Amino acid sequence: MRLTWLGHACFSLAGSQTILIDPFIPEGDIATEPDIVAVTHAHADHLGIAVDLSKKTVAVNEVAKYLAAKGVPAEPMNLGGTITVDGVRFTMTPALHSSWLEDEGAGFYGGVAAGFVITMDGVSVYHAGDTALFSDMQLIRDLYRPDVALLPIGGRYTMGPEEAMIAARYIGAPLVIPMHYNTFPAIQQNAENFKQIIERTTSMQVAVLAPGESIEISPKGGGK
Repeated sequence: MRLTWLGHACFSLAGSQTILIDPFIPEGDIATEPDIVAVTHAHADHLGIAVDLSKKTVAVNEVAKYLAAKGVPAEPMNLGGTITVDGVRFTMTPALHSSWLEDEGAGFYGGVAAGFVITMDGVSVYHAGDTALFSDMQLIRDLYRPDVALLPIGGRYTMGPEEAMIAARYIGAPLVIPMHYNTFPAIQQNAENFKQIIERTTSMQVAVLAPGESIEISPKGGGK
């Protein structure tokens, strides 16, 4: 699988299908042409251009209904559920965060925020979504054994680096990739420091990617 960080919380997973997660970047176009889109929650910096893409979109029930009303072929699900779309397995995991559809006047409730464990071609990727640290992340390790953990480290709106270090230990993925940081002044963080501490104190690897940078993921974790 080829994993590309496009910026903020937006990732492309390219294998037998191309999956685009949280299709928002602050500047420029998302050039990836996805087969399937996954949206963790309703905030504009995650829902992004899902309506314009109008691809099969996996999302929590409330967001899926909103997208379907706009003509998007949405696949609704909810926390704890698993669906398979075109051979790709999506499991929706909890996230501790808010969710609000912001583009209709004052806006309205967007259902619960979530994360995903996405399994394709023998590789399992956990995208935590926007979340605080919570101890049940250990269940994600025990149940799904992800090869890669994509974790927010920005602070203020999500957990920061200190909490994400604990999250990484709870999840136990061999490879950790930080996200949701340095997009805006309020979420500036030093990802290299995050990497150094985790790699010094655990057996995990941390890949600090630049926007647009890719890494190849093998089924047993790790990257090159």
